[in-house]
Amino acid sequence: MSLTTDLSQATPPHGKANGKPAAGKTGGEGTGHTAPAPRRRSRQRRERLFQWLFLVPAVIYMALFFGYPVVKNVVMSFQDYTTATFFTGEAPWVGLANYVTVLSSSLFSTSLLNTVLFTVGSILGQFVIGLALAIFFQRKFPLNGILRSLLLLPWLLPLIVSSAVWRWILDKDSGALNRFLGDMGIIDTGVPWLTSTSLALIAVVGVNIWIGIPFNLTILYGGLQEIPDELYEAGSLDGATGWKAFRHITWPMLRPVVSVVLVLGVVYTLKVLDIILGLTNGGPANSTQTIATQSYTLSFQEFKFGEGAALGNVLVVISLVFAVLYLRASRRAVDE
Repeated sequence: MSLTTDLSQATPPHGKANGKPAAGKTGGEGTGHTAPAPRRRSRQRRERLFQWLFLVPAVIYMALFFGYPVVKNVVMSFQDYTTATFFTGEAPWVGLANYVTVLSSSLFSTSLLNTVLFTVGSILGQFVIGLALAIFFQRKFPLNGILRSLLLLPWLLPLIVSSAVWRWILDKDSGALNRFLGDMGIIDTGVPWLTSTSLALIAVVGVNIWIGIPFNLTILYGGLQEIPDELYEAGSLDGATGWKAFRHITWPMLRPVVSVVLVLGVVYTLKVLDIILGLTNGGPANSTQTIATQSYTLSFQEFKFGEGAALGNVLVVISLVFAVLYLRASRRAVDE
């Protein structure tokens, strides 16, 4: 009995001898817990490397075709960059002189006002009509899909083609619109849609609305499809139908999509060039001249590349400021 007790006391529990782990246990436990760690870290490093390798082509593309032009345009705006620079390679540094010249020009205030009117009018028209059509096409009726497809045609046509067609439609003497209005007995003489200083901007805005409706319709229609029908069913039980359903269900659920549509719409509209050049070329008497068309005129008609770049940067800053302010306001409204 005493021998057994002595042996049990002499042999440490759990395979330990003299307070140290047994050799067999150490090897097994150490191998099971520490050996895979280096292999796991190595595999993670390889995966991370492959991820970066897949991103490299996209990063190079963005840097060459987006980053470089933006940086070059910013640098050019601080230089006296003219046609002579292409031969001599010299573009003297002039600092803020180009910005002072374009911002103090009497034409800048006219271009800025036309840009605001053109943008606000286009966005309001495109959004309201696009939302109305999106809600309308939510109903199931024959030829629904075909009609929605046909409404995409204005968006698919090249802008220069659309402007050429509308230039013919709005022509004062032989335009289809004036002929139609004359045959209906609404007008006696042709309306100078594109040659009147008071009507030209309205006509250009109307054409841009026609072109932008499909974009608004497509995005808003997709957003409406994501709203669960159960919400409308529950709302109808509480009397939320018609306008109440739109106000309390549709609009709150559609607000994130509306933010995207409006921000993209403003950015796209601010830089519209093809339509205005194709319809009026900024005339008559600069009544349709915008910041985008003025920048184009300075750069590619008067060959004042530095001033044109400065005006282009002003347009970029306006777009960024609007986008940031609107997104912040939308986020604050959602949080509240």
